[in-house]
Amino acid sequence: MQPCEMCPRRCRVDRVNRLGFCGAGENLRVALVSLHEWEEPCLVGRSGAGTIFFAHCNLKCVYCQNFSISHEGFGADVSIERLAEIFLEQQRRGAANVELVTPTHYTEQICAAIDIAKRRGLTLPIVWNSNAYENTETLDLLRGRVDVFLPDVKYFDETAARNFSAAPNYFAVAAAAVKKMFELAGAAQIQGGQMIRGVLVRHLVLPNFRRDAMKIVDWLYSTFGDEIFISLMNQYTPLYRAADFKKISRPLTTFEYQSVVEHAAELGVKNCFVQTGKTADAKFIPNFDLRGV
Repeated sequence: MQPCEMCPRRCRVDRVNRLGFCGAGENLRVALVSLHEWEEPCLVGRSGAGTIFFAHCNLKCVYCQNFSISHEGFGADVSIERLAEIFLEQQRRGAANVELVTPTHYTEQICAAIDIAKRRGLTLPIVWNSNAYENTETLDLLRGRVDVFLPDVKYFDETAARNFSAAPNYFAVAAAAVKKMFELAGAAQIQGGQMIRGVLVRHLVLPNFRRDAMKIVDWLYSTFGDEIFISLMNQYTPLYRAADFKKISRPLTTFEYQSVVEHAAELGVKNCFVQTGKTADAKFIPNFDLRGV
């Protein structure tokens, strides 16, 4: 982090003395430790995924449901030693895994914490839940440490990526990152209904961007076939500053979402999670109250 090149922005700031684009300093900051039941079935097990939500983010999504932590940086600073202990506490709670949510800007510290926790008896799969806007060389640090990669590939369209997340060259960066994740984790492995290794790519379908979603599905299936899992999400909720952007100022329609699901089925995609029912609801947003920190 001196200078910081953790993510594709390569701010090159000395994070000990100054903040870069993501807003993170030298210390780990955590907003919530929880057992999360609303993840894909292969991640939750009996008790839930062992989610750890980190503060700050290297994207600036105008519709972010977690804006209080991603944009505003709410959370508490923790040491590497404390993070390692949190991993072990999640294991004792019966979590299906240790799921690191928006972790990229803390990669070096997290790697150190994983090493400490594994020496002390951590055996749970480590899940890397990110926005896919990552450097391949940073991802290389996770070799042998992370078991399951859970990237949220957001855009194929360059203009949308710039306008809604301030993320230039997003798809090219994300595509390279997902390929690296597949290299590191390999084909998906399911044991007892739970994913223990592999890549599960999420995509949140946005209103007015169903064809963009189809292009992402096309690329994923043509590149990886059924060796990865895809999760198509219909839970878009126009929160934070979404009302200021006409195209994404409303909820997703059933037609928009179903057309993407049907497109995936027509391609022959087999390993795909879809959402049913009313999921665009604020009740599914975690309450960031420093629990477990």
